[in-house]
Amino acid sequence: MDSTQNTSGYILSCEGISKSFGGTQALKNVQLHVKPGEVHALLGENGAGKSTLMKIVIGLYRQDQGTMTFDGKPYQAHGPVDAIKSGISMIHQELNPEPHLTIAESIFLNREDTRGIFLNKKKQNERTQKILDDFGFPYPATTMIRDLKLADVQMVEIIRAVSTNAKLIIMDEPTSSLDEQETQHLFRVIRNLREQGVAIIYISHRMAEIYEICDTVSVFRDGEFIGTSPLADVSNDDLIAMMVGRKVENQFPKVDCPIGDVVFKAEHISGDGFEDISFEVHAGEILGFSGLVGSGRSETMKAIFGMDPISSGKIYLNGEELHFKHPSEAIKKGICMVNEDRKNFGLCLLRSIRENVSLPSLPERQKGLLLNQRREKKEVEEVSKNLTLKAASIEHTAYSLSGGNQQKVVLSKWLMAEPKLLILDEPTRGVDVGAKAEIYTLMSKFAAEGMAIIMVSSELPEIMGMSDRVIVYHEGSISGEIMREEIVSGKATQEVILSKAFGVA
Repeated sequence: MDSTQNTSGYILSCEGISKSFGGTQALKNVQLHVKPGEVHALLGENGAGKSTLMKIVIGLYRQDQGTMTFDGKPYQAHGPVDAIKSGISMIHQELNPEPHLTIAESIFLNREDTRGIFLNKKKQNERTQKILDDFGFPYPATTMIRDLKLADVQMVEIIRAVSTNAKLIIMDEPTSSLDEQETQHLFRVIRNLREQGVAIIYISHRMAEIYEICDTVSVFRDGEFIGTSPLADVSNDDLIAMMVGRKVENQFPKVDCPIGDVVFKAEHISGDGFEDISFEVHAGEILGFSGLVGSGRSETMKAIFGMDPISSGKIYLNGEELHFKHPSEAIKKGICMVNEDRKNFGLCLLRSIRENVSLPSLPERQKGLLLNQRREKKEVEEVSKNLTLKAASIEHTAYSLSGGNQQKVVLSKWLMAEPKLLILDEPTRGVDVGAKAEIYTLMSKFAAEGMAIIMVSSELPEIMGMSDRVIVYHEGSISGEIMREEIVSGKATQEVILSKAFGVA
């Protein structure tokens, strides 16, 4: 892989870019060169500097050193609106939707249709509806953002970026909330853009996607540029080794351990988005839930955790029938959940890492009204170290972390609570390959200690690699169950699971 390049003929060139935040060096003399009509993968572990460089490109940050050119001219954006006017748009990994806007208002935010000094809502809605119809997006332009699921909000962000007619679109984990169908639709959009000469910078931790849609790859590690190469010239194992600085021998370090008694049981439960669901989870078992986005998997878990009501049916923990009106009641009983939407349901972004991690466990660390701060700090530092959280201090805010490290904070929070049942909804969303292996190792460790684990995931290799059993959802109901023996023997393939998710017998 070449570490230097000729900068002629590129739509975007970044040379010698460095950036520090306090005492943390986020970028050190990095470079990136992207051609017109190219899908350019940008890879690296969480904290490698990928998102930091992209935020410099769109003007959210300003580099300490280095220069950029765009479309043959010196370039420096003074904010995202300035970047869009220049021809650069970005889809962020961390969605930041305005819930009180309509889809049309969100897509044309800061680009509104006006008639004189007045907003031309009718024209804006008509323009938006045409764009939505072209994308096959099944909602009216007047739909409120707050009424959309996370995957739909992700698609609105993608549509907004494409609608700017940009010459360069930066996609930071664009498929993190999308199912296989939606991902393939996005890839068709990307291929069309490529044919039109639009350049794409594609950031993802899903290696299969990188090889399916990208032409070129650049790798960052620890804030430094490692190299660039045509994707056809570098193997998957080589890329992983370049990202983490070592070879990852076992991508799914599942350890088979004794399966114990039933810890959690659901009997014929129904609620918003699911109907007549029954299953059991045993001590030491990792029970995987697969299915398309919107099939009811996450809705079931939210109801079990007390976020949404269960309209009928019963749930039991260690034989005790439970009725939750709030997640706090579930936590007290020993049920914890890592939500797929970590920003809105998993973190207090402006609070410190320490405060976030210890929040659910504060009663155990209090004497009367006083908090045992020494114990709190020690335990937070220990669990953060086990998850290799990359932060200069546990007193830094959660907001200052990369997406993957934010996910580690959420995991740390619930692991400190020592749950009997741990529900993981998309646990490795936006997490790099090295950190994924660490999370999988921890899952196996806690299962071996007798914890019951439910894992909801849209990544089939993850489901197949880590589950003792897999329950497949289709349109709010269970459409099949697959044992680990069937997966290991090759009897149950990805195609078999997908067919059940699509409701095909």
